[in-house]
Amino acid sequence: MREDLQILRSLPGVVAATVVNAVPLSGGGSSTSVFTEPNEKGRRADMNYFEVDEQGLDTLGVTLIEGRNFDATIVTKPPRNSSFSPSGILVTQDVAKELFPKEPALGKTIYTGTSQPVTILGIIDHMHGSWPGWDKVGNVALFPVIPDETYARYMVRAKPGQRDAMMKQAEEALNKMDNGRVILKVRSLEYIAANTYADDRAMAVYLSVVIALLLGISALGIFGLAAFNVSTRTKQIGTRRAVGARRTDILQYFLAENWLITSLGVVLGCVLALVLGYWLSTAFELPRLKLYYLLLGVVGLWSVSLAAAFRPARRASMVSPAIATRTV
Repeated sequence: MREDLQILRSLPGVVAATVVNAVPLSGGGSSTSVFTEPNEKGRRADMNYFEVDEQGLDTLGVTLIEGRNFDATIVTKPPRNSSFSPSGILVTQDVAKELFPKEPALGKTIYTGTSQPVTILGIIDHMHGSWPGWDKVGNVALFPVIPDETYARYMVRAKPGQRDAMMKQAEEALNKMDNGRVILKVRSLEYIAANTYADDRAMAVYLSVVIALLLGISALGIFGLAAFNVSTRTKQIGTRRAVGARRTDILQYFLAENWLITSLGVVLGCVLALVLGYWLSTAFELPRLKLYYLLLGVVGLWSVSLAAAFRPARRASMVSPAIATRTV
């Protein structure tokens, strides 16, 4: 590992390189729980941790807002199958606030599940962990630990605009060193994150298509209803035109009528959405439906309904007053 890291760090387009036990946003990693008091007492924080060396912070590109970074003297290679815990770690603000909501976390001692003391050496502004779907994806810690070489990965940060070139050069440079290490694959973090989000992206596309189809069907229904109302009330429209109604009056009348019908459906839909949202939140412990989603939905449906009814209403406004006498 030392030889490989030396080679990677010597490449001209590399900013920093580290060995790491897992890759952020990859869907795979390690987690643990820490406490503010020994014997699993006090406040608890669950966190996703990454084992890195002294260049881990620079490689990940995160910002240290308090405290200090690791140095080479505290980076440790623990024995296999041991319950070793580092003496100091870096944590994100999310972890710090969860453990110490009303006081500074920097320098505080926390405890592992085996009651081993650990000092918070620094606090990271923000970082995503391995599992984007986790509600605590921002609960991340960096351990100054060299991971087991069986599962280790090298993470490299290239200079801006040189990532793809450095990926190729890094693989070629490491392949020249015959030290028993096998390179399985070289991937960018962008590629790994895209694979992790693939299912979510597919679901978003699917739901967007479904919503578009539902809106289209609703618009067709509104258009058909408005057209039917116009065609069956031609004599009434002509009579109103004959007694002085302007074209804008007819247009506004049918748009207002359509708006009232749509509003009844919108009110019923909002009630059903609130009831269903409440049931989901209590039955499956899901977050409550935010009201601004309902408001946006109401405005969207009103806009669609008015757009769908505009053409039939405009056709109604073009009816001649003479129709009133021709159909008597």
